[in-house]
Amino acid sequence: MRTARRSARFRRYLMCPPTHFKVSYSINPWMDPDKPVDLPLALAQWEVLRDRYRALGHTVEELRPRPDLPDMVYTANGATVVDGRVLGARFAFEERRGEAAVHAAWFREHGFTEVREPENVNEAEGDFAVTASWLLAGRGFRSSPLSHGEAQEYFGRPVIGLDLVDPRFYHLDMALCVLDDATDSEVMYYPGAFSAGSRAVLARLFPDALIASHADAEACGLNAVSDGRHVLLPQAAVGLFAPLRERGYEPVGMDLTELLKGGGSVKCCTQELRAA
Repeated sequence: MRTARRSARFRRYLMCPPTHFKVSYSINPWMDPDKPVDLPLALAQWEVLRDRYRALGHTVEELRPRPDLPDMVYTANGATVVDGRVLGARFAFEERRGEAAVHAAWFREHGFTEVREPENVNEAEGDFAVTASWLLAGRGFRSSPLSHGEAQEYFGRPVIGLDLVDPRFYHLDMALCVLDDATDSEVMYYPGAFSAGSRAVLARLFPDALIASHADAEACGLNAVSDGRHVLLPQAAVGLFAPLRERGYEPVGMDLTELLKGGGSVKCCTQELRAA
């Protein structure tokens, strides 16, 4: 039996066009400098994603790209915003560290009065996923476990640490997606990305979760964005479409194959600006 169709909620997103995107180094298993990026195609794919958000009624703010920071298109890694408060990023790799200051400056220039520069390495919404009450927090490849306590203290929300064990799913947003952040129960995830203990935690917290197959996880299908009704995800994650519809969601397939060459897809390109 199908669940009744769900309701979308207005969102405000921050995105950055891939004007200077390229893969000239490798800091994750998806990146291969020997595979050239088709930049006009990357830009076109990104614009389709941006325009789809706007067509669904959401607001998209744009961050100005910089030529010395080719990974700025992955705005999800630049900060975490909860209740109007901003916790900045501290990147694990030197190649991306300059992005943190660009994001912090944007927030200060756009009226955010509570902007914290973190003490510990965290790659923002790459490793922090927000539910109604909690922050789910990945660790193991990028974000430091110490960042979890820092986020809990700053946001005043319980942080639940999850250990990532497969380098292809180096960020939490490659392995798990919150489908409805008005609840603490609606997620989809790939168990193989997590340690045995973290799989047990996820099974206890989310007994009715949508479990993704290895094939759909490899297609970056969990690097998705949900507004509570529409779930924008890579179109190659074909095994997720029917289960999402059965739960009352409306999957929207997107083609971001050029941006996947840098190790990211829909969610990596989308930072959510959650108001107070």
